[in-house]
Amino acid sequence: MARQIPLERTRNIGISAHVDSGKTTTTERILYYTGKLHKMGEVHDGSASMDWLDQEQERGITIMSAATTCFWTPSNVPGAKEHRINIIDTPGHVDFQAEVERSLRVLDGAIALFDSVAGVEPQSETVWRMMDKYRVPRLCFVNKMDRQGADFVKAIGTMRDRLGANAIAIQVPMGAEAEFQGVIDLVAMKAIFYTSEDGMDYEVGDIPAEYADAAHVGHHELIDAVAEYHEPLMEAYLENEEAVTSELIAEGVRRATLASGVQPVMCGSAIKNKGVQPLLDAIAAFLPSPLDRGDVVAADGEAHRAPSDEEPFAALAFKIQRDPQAGPLTYFRVYSGTLKAGDKVLNSTSGKSERIGRLLMMHANNREDVTQVYAGDIAVAVGMKNATTGDTICAPDKPVVLENISFAPPVVHVSIEPSTQADQEKLALALAYLVREDPSLQMRTDTETGQTVVSGMGELHLEVTVERLKREYKVSANTGRPQVAYRETITSSATKVEGRFIKQTGGSGQYGVVYIDIEPNPGKGFEFSSAVKGGNVPTEYVSAVGKGCELGMSSGVVAGYPMEDVKVTLTDGKSHQTDSSEIAFQMAGNIAFKDACRRAKPVILEPIMAVEVIVPEDGLGWVMGDIARRRGLVGERESRPGGIVSVMSEVPLSEMFGYANDLRSATQGRGNYTMEFHSYRVLPNSLAEALRAEMTGEPVIA
Repeated sequence: MARQIPLERTRNIGISAHVDSGKTTTTERILYYTGKLHKMGEVHDGSASMDWLDQEQERGITIMSAATTCFWTPSNVPGAKEHRINIIDTPGHVDFQAEVERSLRVLDGAIALFDSVAGVEPQSETVWRMMDKYRVPRLCFVNKMDRQGADFVKAIGTMRDRLGANAIAIQVPMGAEAEFQGVIDLVAMKAIFYTSEDGMDYEVGDIPAEYADAAHVGHHELIDAVAEYHEPLMEAYLENEEAVTSELIAEGVRRATLASGVQPVMCGSAIKNKGVQPLLDAIAAFLPSPLDRGDVVAADGEAHRAPSDEEPFAALAFKIQRDPQAGPLTYFRVYSGTLKAGDKVLNSTSGKSERIGRLLMMHANNREDVTQVYAGDIAVAVGMKNATTGDTICAPDKPVVLENISFAPPVVHVSIEPSTQADQEKLALALAYLVREDPSLQMRTDTETGQTVVSGMGELHLEVTVERLKREYKVSANTGRPQVAYRETITSSATKVEGRFIKQTGGSGQYGVVYIDIEPNPGKGFEFSSAVKGGNVPTEYVSAVGKGCELGMSSGVVAGYPMEDVKVTLTDGKSHQTDSSEIAFQMAGNIAFKDACRRAKPVILEPIMAVEVIVPEDGLGWVMGDIARRRGLVGERESRPGGIVSVMSEVPLSEMFGYANDLRSATQGRGNYTMEFHSYRVLPNSLAEALRAEMTGEPVIA
């Protein structure tokens, strides 16, 4: 099957925002207006087509990224041709930000959604930073302009102040709250009025007199912001302002957006079906095609793949999903070349070859079989048994490894046990599937208790995981109380620390002696190097010493928590001509490492969360006092329309369990909060000592 839409008219976009900003509703409207849906789904009644998990429909939130493809012919350009838009609708809740991260990694452009009342919110900032990380050009859409307290200008102000964005309006609203009736296009200087309840019908006309002044001011601010990115626009603007056409401005906006020099801002109300078609026009006009994004560079920084069907095939697997009938579904983004069903591919990350069974295009959980996919496509391969998130899939004769996807460490864990012996094997298999699907989920077996421990990004993340075990895998399991993922590290250096492992009782023995220096290594994890001169530690045993030290990182010397950020240097040692071995030097390295850590002022680290609490003004006093009681540090406070206050703070995760119920009780259900991982900090001595005693079973040292 030949390519239907050329690459220059292909858009790969994501829609991301803070929870409850209207992402899924906006996506539903896009699918309705592009003809993909014939009935609009709603999040509030559980009928949104992009929220297809049972829990998504019950909770009214997006948990997993859903993918779909639609087609749109721009309505604002005479003679415009059809565009292909591949959309990924991503979660807004911080517990599922790994879904956002892996989606942004494979997109070319994005829509950042903002609430017209709240403006920038914590998850908005998190997603914005991810977009910056992957250099994703974006449009901004201020949604819910019909809400009481809607303020378009203030929302843009929060983008500039809190995100450092060069947010420039390309539309302004006509009215707000209940009086919101449409938008003014500052590029074409036309007004868009909506004439039907479903938003399908609208009229483009002259700007009403009462909005003319604001429109002209916005028009000139827009030209000032984008002119430097398009020389013909700059020349026309300086020489004869009347020569400035909407086409010149549009090209200026496009170039400024692609360069990430400007973030164009639009507005509307998805729930009221206003402003969505102009957003589709802007996606086609201003967001990049794969050609605009240019070559994808390999992880080694040298190999390149151009976005072309003629190049060797290269793709990145960004999501794994289990299907009970078909097996693993591997979502991938094609960067170059083409792929047919039945082709053999190389997983260059693992070095394993696989054959593609079927190829699918997805719409949420509905599928369409296709025979071939092309550069720029987002598709699904059926039957890849070994692929994991972040793996590169490529032509076997032209191997390349693309940059992988990194994720924040999990901060909460729970023990989980099967309810019956019959569930034991099913539990292990089900958790293995879930961990493969979700890279932010980790599983391990506690060596002391034998319990299975699952770690995730938050209470909701783990709650959803356990619920999926029951619903999708029919596994009945009991969970323990959520636990905090503490860490350990050192705060000073120790030098010439000896580690001896000698067993010589006749016959073949073991002999290894090492001396190491140890020091803090902030933000760099574990590093090992050798400064041994001469042959005191034979070269073939140096790596064994490093392995012994690294094994010591898995269990700290204070309370047995994993260690981080330690640098070890092997400085000297002793060997025996016949009794030395790899295992002897590995054990000696481990012994030296443990002793060195004890001397280097070890501490316990606790995860600190960035917390935003939104409450009525009369609840502010309780919130401030409660944060202090939880060992939190209060940061910025911001008053919002409707007598609402936002309080930013940094609070230890251990103090946040059960906070939702406490906040609900204190504010009669009117308060809400969000939190995300901020950093690790040293746990105060008194708490660290109590934790050490609890973990080791030893008495508290006063």
